[in-house]
This record gives sequence, C-alpha cells and structure tokens, in this order.
Amino acid sequence: MKYIVVLMDGAADTPVPALGGKTPLEVAKKPHIDALAAKGELGMVTTVPDNLPPGSDVANLSVFGYDPQKYYTGRSPLEAASIGVPLVLTDTTFRANLVTLSDEPDYAEKTMVDYSSDEITTEEAHQLIEAVNQALKTDEYEFFGGISYRHLMVWHNKENAFSLTPPHDISDRVVGEYLPKDATILSLMEKSYEILKEHPVNQARIAKGLHPANSLWIWGNGTKPNLDTYQARFGIKGAVISAVDLIKGIGQCAELDVIEVPGATGTVHTNFDGKAEAAITSLKNGADFVYVHLEGADEAGHRGEIDNKIKSIECIDSKIVAPLLSYLEESGEDYHILVMPDHPTPLAIKTHTSDPIPYILFRSEENTLAADRVYTEAAAKETGLYQPLGHLLMEKLLKTKA
Repeated sequence: MKYIVVLMDGAADTPVPALGGKTPLEVAKKPHIDALAAKGELGMVTTVPDNLPPGSDVANLSVFGYDPQKYYTGRSPLEAASIGVPLVLTDTTFRANLVTLSDEPDYAEKTMVDYSSDEITTEEAHQLIEAVNQALKTDEYEFFGGISYRHLMVWHNKENAFSLTPPHDISDRVVGEYLPKDATILSLMEKSYEILKEHPVNQARIAKGLHPANSLWIWGNGTKPNLDTYQARFGIKGAVISAVDLIKGIGQCAELDVIEVPGATGTVHTNFDGKAEAAITSLKNGADFVYVHLEGADEAGHRGEIDNKIKSIECIDSKIVAPLLSYLEESGEDYHILVMPDHPTPLAIKTHTSDPIPYILFRSEENTLAADRVYTEAAAKETGLYQPLGHLLMEKLLKTKA
C-alpha cells in the first residue's frame, strides 16, 4: 500500500467577482483532481483550531497528523530544523522576512509594499542576511539564511513572550500599528533598514525594476519542537517534497526523508515536473508515504494574482497528480491519495483564514462513483461530510476503510 498527500497550499478561496463569482478551484481546469473527487470521499475539514493562528505551520501540522493543540510551538523552530540550526530549550526563534517597505523617513509611517521583496532569489537574500548578521549579531541573537525571502533569527536564553504580526497579513498597509512592542526587536528591524536600503544587491534590484529587500520583518516566534517520528507514530517510512523550510522542518522532525528538488521555488514557477519525478522515485525506492507540498497558489493568493492562482492549481493537476496517478495505476499496488489545501488564502484579503477546506480522499481498492462531482469548495460542502479535527484525517488516509 502506498500513501500520498498532494498539498495545494492556500488553494481554497471565496467567490471572486472578477471570475464571475466563482473561486479559482471552480474555474481551474483540473480533470485528474476532479476524477478523484468523483470516485473518492469528498468533504470539508478544519485544520486550524479557533485558538491558534491560521498559518501554514498550524495547518500543515494538522495535515501531517499532529494535533496542533499538543505539538505546536511556533513556526520558526520548524524552519530552524530544516536549515539545520541547532536549538536548545532556552532559545526563542523568529522568522525574519526580507520585505519591501516604502521610503518615508519615519519607520512607523512606512507601508508594507511587498512581504516577499518580489520573491527575491536565495542567492541575493543570503548576501543581505550576511550583511545584517555581521552588523547586528551579538552573543544574544544571530541571523541565519533560509530560502528566498524567508529567514531566521535565534535569540538565546530568551523567554518566548511576544505577540508579532505576519507581514503577509498587512500588505499595502502602513506598518505603525503592527510594529513589535518589544524595543529590541523593533530596533533590529529599524537598524536592518539602514543596513539594507543602500546595499549593492538592492541597488541592482532597483535598476532592474524589482522591489528592494530593504528591511527585516521579525515574527513567527517559537521554541524547540518535539514531534513524534512517523515510524513511531504510524509505523511507516516516507518522504517530504517541498521548496519551503517550514514543511521541510516538519519532515525533519518527523524523521521523514526530505528530498531536495532543483528549481523548486515555492512559487507558480516551481519545478513541478521535478517534484513529481522525485515523488515517483521515492515510491519506487520503497517509501510507504510521500507528502508533496506545492506553495504557488498560496503565494498568488497573498499577492492578489488571480491568474497565477488558477495556473498553480492547473499545474498541480497536470504536472503532479496526473503523473502520480499514471505511475500508481501502472504499479498495480493499492494506494490512498489525499488532495487538499492546508488553509484558504482568499484573493480578496491576501492572507490566510481558518475556514474549513475541501479534501479528497481516494482509495484505489474501492469502487464508488458520483460522475457529476468535481473538486470545489461548494461541491465538498454539499456532501455533508465534515471533519472538525484536521489531524485525524491522516489516520483515515493510512487505514483501509472499515
């Protein structure tokens, strides 16, 4: 038996006026995913408890089968695991985004122009993070480079007692009311602006018409995680395929193989073909379970890019689901496949919500058919199936139906 998760990060949405009141899932051409919806279990699931923030960290922990009420310790420590930053129990970690702020003299009067600095390249970003680290590192805190705009700060011997705002929640807003109350963190952000605004990397980006990565935005605080391994929890071995440190970090903590795919970017321009090939190779090499994470629809949602959100969904269908199903059918081995987002990222608000999301759970050993059923938010609601505890969905995936 093989078990596959295709995680379409942020793909769920609300009706979009520019799409005639339809959602991207309703507009996208996705025949292979729709076929799974017609033959499998279609329903709604809540992955984010009411008392936790609707981030990809909480939501993906749920999808992986970890109750976030028990296991969630923050976003950044999971990313630290992926980057390979050793943590002790007295460390507090933070996400340190490279963002684009407007150029008002007063930091509090600046606007969040772009939470991803035009999806800055990792090579450019590491030069900027190195400049910040050289200037600001102390025995208390230091900075580590991640992927694209997503980076890490570790504050040693510091209690995790911060309330911080994700930058993707405040796109196009003046940042003043969202600034950290902690004087040290605010000072680090303000100093980073002075370090980065004239950096040669940013001058070159401006010359190319790109947004400069002119400030750090510090958020996503947490402490060292302690996840049960997949082998101990479910008795299986498997792999994780993602461009995102958060997902890789969950994989590392679960002691799943984390497969690096060249050209995996976490955007609509990611190497879809390479991710599918990596998943198939992993299954051929004996993995029981593969978690394929695709970030493009989420990034498009945050940026308000309707066409790119639809394109991301269509690429997942044609370049991920189609080859996976072809291989699985040819292998002759029974399989279960779960297709779902982790959370909605509505284009209208450009950030996450904790609303329920549609899922498909298809089991090859079953023969059911609802020929007219397709994979959309509305169709999933119509089935009446609802799982209020998202972390229990993994147990359904890994078991044959009674």
